Amino acid sequence: MFRLLHPLAASATYTRWLHLLMPMAGYSVWVFISPETPWVPALLAVPVGLVPGMRLAEGIQAQLLLAPEQRGRAHPTISAAKAATWPDRWRTVLWLETRIVLAIPVGFATVWLSATTVDIVLTSFGNGPSDESLLPAVEPHWWYAVLAPLPLLVLLSVVVISGRLATACARRLLGPSQVQRLTALEERTEQLLERNRIARELHDSIGHALTVAVVQAGAARAAHDPDFTERALAAIEETGRDALDDLERVLRVLRESGPPMGQRPTLVEADRLLDSARGSGAKIDADVSGPLEQVPGAISREGYRILQESLTNVLRHSGAVPVRVRIAVANRRLELEVTNPLTRTTVAPGGGSGLRGIRERASLLGGKAETGPHEGIWRVHVSLPLDGLRVAP
Repeated sequence: MFRLLHPLAASATYTRWLHLLMPMAGYSVWVFISPETPWVPALLAVPVGLVPGMRLAEGIQAQLLLAPEQRGRAHPTISAAKAATWPDRWRTVLWLETRIVLAIPVGFATVWLSATTVDIVLTSFGNGPSDESLLPAVEPHWWYAVLAPLPLLVLLSVVVISGRLATACARRLLGPSQVQRLTALEERTEQLLERNRIARELHDSIGHALTVAVVQAGAARAAHDPDFTERALAAIEETGRDALDDLERVLRVLRESGPPMGQRPTLVEADRLLDSARGSGAKIDADVSGPLEQVPGAISREGYRILQESLTNVLRHSGAVPVRVRIAVANRRLELEVTNPLTRTTVAPGGGSGLRGIRERASLLGGKAETGPHEGIWRVHVSLPLDGLRVAP
């Protein structure tokens, strides 16, 4: 019972009613002027609907009156924009015709069913129906007043059904075109990719800094050596400053519409990571060959993060162990490999969000990444094509 009465308490029912009655005002004026040509308003809707701005006006009306819950949404199902293509213009014309067709029965129902309720009430008091009433001539009885709500219930049913039908047609005819939906989908995809990239940035940068700080602090406490403790604190301070710089870059991406991609670290600054790992006790054997400065910016930036995550995993799961790092640029490819001895705490193959992030980065750049045990050691090997991604450096 309450489900049937719910539309009567919804504000959208009455805003849709108003929206359906608006064309009826102009249509009634025309029929009064020229009753023999009631089809003219439908004919005039064609040139009016072809005006690009009419789609904007109708879209705003439909959003406010037919689907008020869509106000403020990022991607509403009823768009409010000028017609950019001829298909959009013809869809606007069809919408205007549909609006007229729906307005006529709702307008007549509003007038005649409301008048019928008044006639029933008058008849119950002995005045009888008017000459233009839809009621037959009957003897007045007071209990007729009990029937007075029935025409109003019929009227509200017509309004609810017509309003829902008009809203469905508006979503179909005034909704985004296929091109607009594709554009919105691309924008949404870009937003998700950007959020994912920011999450990886925070994971790689802050995770690396915290790992170095924890390892250094633990080693300093166990060493009981003032000189070693001083060096550990200096390393923690330097790593913390670098992490703050990275965090500032990430936050700047959130504050600005255009992310400052060129300010992110690249493989040219790989020594910064290697020195940080050495300061944490790891024995780094680095072999860098090829012109790193000629690596495209996008690939070099992602390669830096891959190297950072690889070293972080070594320090986090294996501690201060010998690490071999090989970075090579040759044959239009970037080869990056980080190996270290297997320990009991080494991550299982395929485990961890960091390893998954490495594989995702490599895949997005058209390359491949292998992570896991290999011939008695733990290896991260990434191969990226230098011309596989056409992104501005």
